[in-house]
Amino acid sequence: MSTVRKVGVVGWGAIGRVVGTALTEGQLGGAELVCVVDNRPLGGACPVRQASFEEALELCDLIVEAAGQGVVREWGERVLASGTDLLVASTGALTDDELAKRLLAAGPGRVYFTGGAVGGLDLLQAARCLGPLDEVRLTTTKLPATLEQPWMSEELLHRMRTATGPVDVMSGTAREVPAKFPKSTNVAASVALAVGDLDAVRVRVVADPSAHLTRHVVEASGPHGAYRFEVAHRPDPGNPATSQVVPHAVLRSLAALAGRTGQIL
Repeated sequence: MSTVRKVGVVGWGAIGRVVGTALTEGQLGGAELVCVVDNRPLGGACPVRQASFEEALELCDLIVEAAGQGVVREWGERVLASGTDLLVASTGALTDDELAKRLLAAGPGRVYFTGGAVGGLDLLQAARCLGPLDEVRLTTTKLPATLEQPWMSEELLHRMRTATGPVDVMSGTAREVPAKFPKSTNVAASVALAVGDLDAVRVRVVADPSAHLTRHVVEASGPHGAYRFEVAHRPDPGNPATSQVVPHAVLRSLAALAGRTGQIL
């Protein structure tokens, strides 16, 4: 009989609530929610014990990060060093090369990454085994308000707020862009993780007042083929910076880690 994974969820927000509720309701037979870690007092909103991070490492064999890149930076290595596995939703943290190397080298716990709001990453990872891809481009289009950042100039903010059509907000590599949009461009880091090179992925961020669906277009080509993936998601009503599908992508990853049969790997 397989062992039931004892899961701790870090962050009781748009992603963590959906994941934790599904676990509490028994939707994943091979996993149970043991505790929730959040720096806010959750009271009755939390269906299980609210624990400190240190307590979670004692109670769980799998931690789900659903609280942002800062958690990965501060706690990722400690989770893995304790022997606990880690499922990362905020892949944007991996734009820090040194952190990425330390996480991949840490143990005995294992680190996993969820694909989040974009598809085709499994195929890109397979294609990369045939040789480097020549060109990889990602275009992300979102509502202007979800992309506003403290570093933006007044001129750019004005253009975004008064736009009647698409406005180019930033272009750069998958190393540069997620650092500038820590809550809304994890997709860029996920694509780079799949192809194995942050600098090979060119990213364009577009603000569009008509973007009621968040859109990601991935285009890649190499000597062995050409690939194009386009997705359009409804933003989460409670947190428009993330798409409604993201917690369900986390749950799909959790199902695989919990040993559910029939999973596409």
